Amino acid sequence: MLKDKVSIISGIGPGLGQELAYVFAREGSDVVLAARTESKLEEVADEIKRQWPERRVLVCPTDISDPERTQHLVDATLAEFGRIDCLVNSAFIPPAFTMFTDADFANWKKAFDVTVFGTLDLTQKVAKAMQPAGRGSIVFINSMIQKKPLMAQAGYASSKGALTAAARMLAKELGPSGIRVNTASMGWMWGPPVEMYVDFSVSSGRTRDDVIAEITKDIPLGIIPDDADCANAVAFLASDYASVITGADLNVNGGEIML
Repeated sequence: MLKDKVSIISGIGPGLGQELAYVFAREGSDVVLAARTESKLEEVADEIKRQWPERRVLVCPTDISDPERTQHLVDATLAEFGRIDCLVNSAFIPPAFTMFTDADFANWKKAFDVTVFGTLDLTQKVAKAMQPAGRGSIVFINSMIQKKPLMAQAGYASSKGALTAAARMLAKELGPSGIRVNTASMGWMWGPPVEMYVDFSVSSGRTRDDVIAEITKDIPLGIIPDDADCANAVAFLASDYASVITGADLNVNGGEIML
């Protein structure tokens, strides 16, 4: 789906972040890996080179809340590959999970600096690099938390809601430049974070089957979607198969939310 593309993926880490890198490489894209932890980037890069030796991989340690680092990321990509075809915004930091009346807004602001303003800063710089070519695809990784409110997650939902609104506006503004902007809203995903949650619940005395049944009771497909399967949906949105899709918010959650 992504043959001969050049893609920047932010937020490389355990779970969805690394699966995005693997799927994009598998589907033919050269990849630029961005996150704060260089050792994780190198680990993912090594795996890509092992499985898909024909792919080119650029490791670029980046804190997206630092405008100098996002500029370096874009400059390094252009220096290495000459263009940027796709951007996947996966980096985020959730605020502390507290009830709204107990919220520390300084904590919210710190999270917004990464999840919202860092993401938009990187997106702005990439969009400017895409405009001369008259094409490009940008995908925001989002969460169903903004559609299915849960207790004590107002800060996280607010940051993701801001990205949804921004993505629609950018789709409108960047469309005339041939740049598509879409959102993929994830639900439960089977990967390291959810595995840890399940293991913790089991250690508290519950059975694994009961924990998983509680998670999947509202998911029509009856499964916890796998990180890699969720990454496949993002690759579709980024690809030319979605060439007439922009401003969309794709639910990737096994049917738990259908809005």
